[in-house]
Amino acid sequence: MSAFRTSPEQVAELIKSRELVPAIEAVLLAGGHRSEQAEKTSWMNSLYVLAKLLRTAGLGDLDMLVEYQLPQTSRRVDVILAGAHPDTGRDSYLVIELKQWSGAAAVDDAEHLVEARGSKRLQLHPTTQVLGYCDYLADFLAVLWEWPEALRGTVFLHNLRGRQAEEFPRLAETEQSRLFAWDDRDQFIRFVKAHLRAAPGRGAAERLLDSAVRPSRQLLAHAADELADRSHFVLLGRQREAFEQVRLAVRQAQAGRRKKIVIVAGGPGSGKSVIALSLLAALAKEGRLVAHATGSRAFTRSMQRYAGRDPEVRRPRQAPLFNYFYDYMDAPRDNLDVLVCDEAHRIREWSKKGDVRGQVPQVEELFDAAKVPVFFLDDRQVVRPGEMGSVDTISRRARDVGYEVEVINLNGQHRCGGSAEFERWVDHLLGLADGDPYPWPGDERFHVGVVETPEALESLLARQQGDESTARMTAGFCWPWSKKPLPDGNLVRDVEIGDWKRPWNAFEDYPRGGIPTSAYWATDPAGFGQIGCIYTAQGFEYDWNGVIMGPDLVVRGGRFTSRLHASRDYALNGKDPLSGDDAGRLIRNTYKVLFTRGLKGVLLYSTDEQTRRFLADLVGPPRVMRSAVGKEHAGVHRIREGRPSTKVPDRKAQPGHFTSAEEPARHPRHN
Repeated sequence: MSAFRTSPEQVAELIKSRELVPAIEAVLLAGGHRSEQAEKTSWMNSLYVLAKLLRTAGLGDLDMLVEYQLPQTSRRVDVILAGAHPDTGRDSYLVIELKQWSGAAAVDDAEHLVEARGSKRLQLHPTTQVLGYCDYLADFLAVLWEWPEALRGTVFLHNLRGRQAEEFPRLAETEQSRLFAWDDRDQFIRFVKAHLRAAPGRGAAERLLDSAVRPSRQLLAHAADELADRSHFVLLGRQREAFEQVRLAVRQAQAGRRKKIVIVAGGPGSGKSVIALSLLAALAKEGRLVAHATGSRAFTRSMQRYAGRDPEVRRPRQAPLFNYFYDYMDAPRDNLDVLVCDEAHRIREWSKKGDVRGQVPQVEELFDAAKVPVFFLDDRQVVRPGEMGSVDTISRRARDVGYEVEVINLNGQHRCGGSAEFERWVDHLLGLADGDPYPWPGDERFHVGVVETPEALESLLARQQGDESTARMTAGFCWPWSKKPLPDGNLVRDVEIGDWKRPWNAFEDYPRGGIPTSAYWATDPAGFGQIGCIYTAQGFEYDWNGVIMGPDLVVRGGRFTSRLHASRDYALNGKDPLSGDDAGRLIRNTYKVLFTRGLKGVLLYSTDEQTRRFLADLVGPPRVMRSAVGKEHAGVHRIREGRPSTKVPDRKAQPGHFTSAEEPARHPRHN
């Protein structure tokens, strides 16, 4: 984990020499985070006050971790004080959320939301925020597993004083969610001294920074536990705000107020499906009539398989919990309290069951199905013709029929090792953002590599696949896909690259024993060794991600260009092929989805030599990839201190390519 490590004494010196902001900014920039001016102002104001208070109290030598990044997410904690407990001598940590607020107003029917003075938007209550940080750290860091009591949390509102402090909306406090205003500064110092000695803590900070990170509970494998106990997923920042705002909209609708359409937008790994499942569990346990719908067969079938039913939930109607968007074609108006529409970028123009088509656009059917429809989507995950689920389209349709719309944008990254830089890099690489592709700047939380052969790709990923880690291979839709297996029941090896041949994931619903159906390819361990496509990978995640780029997207003249004729996706290149621009956009969106499935790293392979050379030059020289079990494998790019040269090297020394000497042995199961 990354943080700017300092002490209250050093903060005072850095402020005096005007070096504090550049020092913090350098640490954040190394992790791919670009600081806004508001953040810099906060560092100067809030850290100055905190450091001065601690120094005056004789606590100037404490270890101070500023802008500590939470594991596997781009969210950051303002300050963590680290040291030794005054009574036990054991490691002790204090999470501090600093706010410059001078006041806030409560929000009716939403105790976890407040409206800060001078702000026009609802925000998460700071004690709820710091409690979430503490829960998240205790859930992820091995150093805290045996002694979670080592972690305490507090909010310090140093501009809150007088009458505004007295009127500030308070929540029940715990040792992980104390709140202190400026007038409470003496109590704040007593709280710090109750948990930390004045002297440095003999390595407590190092143990926190170097702690092993427990793999996060992957979404679908724990869906059943999630529905039974929502605490399996800790919602942070905007995630929790979105969760609370939806619950507020539900309470308002129940009270007979105006119907509201809620849209939660975010990129890959921003937590959309985690919020969706959390809402489903919480609202069901409140006795609300809720349902979950998607346009993805694989996602819905996996939810049905893994989530099951919560025995504590007494549903007033026996409608299925997990459905498809088209299931609401004839649904009674406002029959549900809440309809959670996950993967809503897959909404179609019209619903269709067999030969029957809906009477109104599909999005309006979903509007009508519930008092509060909630749409979770990513505009850049539209990958098929006819998919029209975007923030703009849904908002416009809702306002046209007279509904109020609330859009919530998620701003964190919880996949790809929490690397916001990786998503930004992919957008520029694929031409989905303004600006040219640029060299991968590196991020210690997420591995990016380029391999020379599909054999190398599979071999390296096979070493990651196991009880403690998951790996999958995906590809662009550039090979035929046999609908029927071979006579012996084995899948046809349709994906051929030279002598290397592997099957797509199963096409039919009932393959022979040991082969998962397409709906379970991403979650069943037997899915490794088959090649997943966009339709089975979208919405899922796994630790290690291998992507095979086919000839439908290649580099020419320093930029990617799409080749529709190379696509085998009938939806793009079938009876009614799309125009070049429309098809190109969907192909690029497809590869972005495939690139961003991994939690720990991605390995890239292109069938086109010029594209491989381009990718390898951007990613840089081969480095070491560390597996979940601590083994190291040569030949894969890892983080680098600097940026690689953009000059294309000699072929024999091509960065990112395996030579025959570097290529690791094949995994036994594939010999």
